[in-house]
Amino acid sequence: MTIDLHTHSTASDGTTPPSNLPRLAAEAGLTVLALTDHDTFAGLDAATAAADIEIVPGVEISCRLDDAEVHLLGLFVDPGHAPLAAELELIRTDRTRRAVRMVERCRELGAPITLSQVETIAAGAPLGRPHIAAALAAAGITDAFTADWIADGGRADVPKHVLSTVDAVALVRAAGGAAVLAHPRSVKRRASVSDAQLARLAEAGLAGVEADHPEQPPEVRARLRAVAAELGLVVTGSSDFHGDRKPVRLGEFTTSPDVFAALRESAVSVS
Repeated sequence: MTIDLHTHSTASDGTTPPSNLPRLAAEAGLTVLALTDHDTFAGLDAATAAADIEIVPGVEISCRLDDAEVHLLGLFVDPGHAPLAAELELIRTDRTRRAVRMVERCRELGAPITLSQVETIAAGAPLGRPHIAAALAAAGITDAFTADWIADGGRADVPKHVLSTVDAVALVRAAGGAAVLAHPRSVKRRASVSDAQLARLAEAGLAGVEADHPEQPPEVRARLRAVAAELGLVVTGSSDFHGDRKPVRLGEFTTSPDVFAALRESAVSVS
């Protein structure tokens, strides 16, 4: 088995249609793929219908951990679980409000972009910062994810509705899933999750941490593995594939079959 547990499609901020992902994954040598679009299951049916490989139902949930935003992967979750579906709908609705205000702020700062342009780029997916960044890039502004523009806390950034990470872990478990913290120490994110925060999440029911990730260098991955072992958490590896939006390939990092089996068992045990 060759397993990638973190990928995105055009249902959120990826550039690959969900119906095409299974074929690309198979061509990359994968036998198991988790579709984990941001705050939505909209691409899951299309990916599953097109698949000759195993598709794990998943989602990447935007969360708040103390004063920072983090992302939580819910794997093996039931997309029809009503409380989870309601929370994701709230998050997506707030994404639209946030995107509208961020476009307004960008225009106030002199960027010649429009909401209709951002909506065209999103092509029906929930509006997000990558779509605004693409509009800014088309206007010649290539440093969108900086303090000058739409980075966390940037001049055009707008706060959004997010769950606490502890609540998100509980919601994933209630939906029959296993919760894995995504890229907790990415070099491209403003905040880094501490050992103490990981311990707190482990007590709350976190199943694993994504250590092997393109944005985490070898020394960071090694430290995460050590902390996970101390806390009894499994360690996953994933590409965080976004199609053409990020320079990573499907299966760039993978999860071992033993860890995959442990996550599946963990999910079944709380369903």
